[in-house]
Amino acid sequence: MATLSSFFAQPRLVFGTAILFRLGLLLYGRWQDANGPVKYTDIDYFVFTDAARFVAYGRSPYDRATYRYTPLLAWLLLPTTWATNGVPNHVWFDFGKVLFAAGDIVTGWLIMRILIKRQGMSTERALKYASLWLLNPMVANVSTRGSSEGLLAVLVIGLLWAVLEMRTGLAGVLLGLGVHFKIYPFIYAASIWWWLGSDKSNTSDRDDLLGKLKAFCTQERLTLAVTSFTTFMVLNALMYYLYVYSSFHRSLYSSLTSNSYGMPFVEHSYKYHFTRIDHRHNFSVYNTVLHLNSAYGDASAFRIESFAFLPQMLLSVVVLPCLLAKKDLPSTMLAQTFAFVTFNKVCTSQYFLWYMVSLPWYSGSLVKPLGFNKPMSSSFSDEPPSYLAYGLRACCSLASIAGSWALLFVM
Repeated sequence: MATLSSFFAQPRLVFGTAILFRLGLLLYGRWQDANGPVKYTDIDYFVFTDAARFVAYGRSPYDRATYRYTPLLAWLLLPTTWATNGVPNHVWFDFGKVLFAAGDIVTGWLIMRILIKRQGMSTERALKYASLWLLNPMVANVSTRGSSEGLLAVLVIGLLWAVLEMRTGLAGVLLGLGVHFKIYPFIYAASIWWWLGSDKSNTSDRDDLLGKLKAFCTQERLTLAVTSFTTFMVLNALMYYLYVYSSFHRSLYSSLTSNSYGMPFVEHSYKYHFTRIDHRHNFSVYNTVLHLNSAYGDASAFRIESFAFLPQMLLSVVVLPCLLAKKDLPSTMLAQTFAFVTFNKVCTSQYFLWYMVSLPWYSGSLVKPLGFNKPMSSSFSDEPPSYLAYGLRACCSLASIAGSWALLFVM
């Protein structure tokens, strides 16, 4: 225990271990890709890098089939296309993986800063909770295989940090960028809006309709709304008209006779995700229904999965923010994400990281509640719970879940 305490007392040791852990996985991944029958690199990473290659040649990233993301991601990965004397450089090919892994590290640092400043933890204890992300094998594996969730985690945790620091302008920019990058962070707008409201109840100023409207639309809330909406729309307009311009150079005649050149961006970045039904590699509660409908479904029959968004939106956008946001914003964001992922029609392993990134301060709130300018309850113990007990329970839960899935497929 003394060794562990000394380890977590030094941030450079924890972050150094997290970095070395990811470097080791990157090297192992290159070996497995070259020698193993099953590749370490995620198929999505090849989609990303192929899209970046199209961009490098002056084409649209959507010329790559199954690319369903913002063009910003393809731009970020342009170094993966760099070559030496016309020969692809395999070192630069891993640039995206390194970038995503670096996102993990930055996210861990932000988590540590939030725990220290907002929850009043010591550096040692904050690092213990931050290590739920930094030293998590699943997090490191997903990023080093080439999934972009590390970048999304930076945006989400950066958004939380900015809100807690009352930097609403920056929070709005990060919220707009996060929704543009991956749609789901829009659910946090409701809880942040509610949390930013005043706790005071000066009824003399709120008796009339105008007074109630002023109390509802505070300066912080309006700043968040305006900056997030502006950022989101500016990015969308830029992406849309950029590919109008690109299409114009590829086909002058088509550009002059068609008005839908930006539609591939709209189709693949947004519309596709609203209509997507995927019964493969899917952990969703609707997976079995989707699988049966794909095999035996009648197009005219009632499809319950078409209404999956109702409990999803009701819980993540309405109920949870209204009930919990005023008390504890970080834990509310965790609950929102968990509800959103649970009731989503599509759920792959990467989706679990969306709420795993919020586990450090929720675990910390089991010791002391996390608030902002609010007194900490003295009813909680100052001593952290047994990490060994938590670890054993987590391992048993994981084993039982994996066993249940295996048994289900065998049956």
